Amino acid sequence: MTLRVLVVTAVAAEAHSVAGGLVGCAARSSRPLPSGHTVTSHLLAGRTLARLTGSAAPAVDILAAGVGPAAAAVGAATALATAPHPYDLVITAGIGGGFAPRAPLGSLVVSDTIVAADLGADTPDGYVPVEDLGFGRSVHTPPAELTAGIAEAIRGAGRPCLLAPVLTVSTVTGTAARTAELTARHPRAGAEAMEGFGVAEAAAAHGVPAVELRAVSNTVGPRDRAAWRIGDALDALRAAFESLSTAVFVEPQDPADPADPAGSAESAASPVSPKSPKSPKPPGTPEAPEARWRSEDRP
Repeated sequence: MTLRVLVVTAVAAEAHSVAGGLVGCAARSSRPLPSGHTVTSHLLAGRTLARLTGSAAPAVDILAAGVGPAAAAVGAATALATAPHPYDLVITAGIGGGFAPRAPLGSLVVSDTIVAADLGADTPDGYVPVEDLGFGRSVHTPPAELTAGIAEAIRGAGRPCLLAPVLTVSTVTGTAARTAELTARHPRAGAEAMEGFGVAEAAAAHGVPAVELRAVSNTVGPRDRAAWRIGDALDALRAAFESLSTAVFVEPQDPADPADPAGSAESAASPVSPKSPKSPKPPGTPEAPEARWRSEDRP
């Protein structure tokens, strides 16, 4: 399987690390967006290049959309709406805080859920999520086979990787009291950052699955800049995308395919997205993100 992937970061340093990890780029190009952002496309070498040209070619597009869920949602939605080809997957990527001891410095966290941790209301009886207020949702759940495959690809390269909820906050946690509150509400949380839920909302509006990937630069809790390891986290982010660009974003080679020098067995089961029978659905039913993920649904 060769995917068309949109990667959304907050800042340019994170985008640079993502781009630095991509293996086998055949070409690069830029696409300005009406929002003022720029998408950088990295064409991946592989089987599909023998059959696809132009805007349909498989690529990893990278967008630095800005800090916070609102900026991230605007950037991602604009990139999705103006793309010359549909995407198969959206990844929010960057550095973030890790919840000790589950996600130590330098480790990676892949989201099994993306949670808007402060989208709700404070009450005398405690925090109430937006669902309980009747105004929407605060959780996105990526396809389990997708997140498991991403985590396994990273672990396979020898990098520690936790599959766990990633929290989206508009104010970064900086006190022990706030850390305890978040941990009590989300005991499995692996990391917190500021963009994932906004990107996931934009992806869901376009029927594309979204995943969040965070490299841990600091421990969630009282701010201690001397203990931050931003450089190490950016290196871990680059290494993670080395793994993804070779084990997840492209098809395995198949020397038996004479039409494809790079090769790939269409019948080979992907560890990330195994093919499965489709159930009939009523006319007019929107395509689910899980369906968009499967390679057989892409042209």
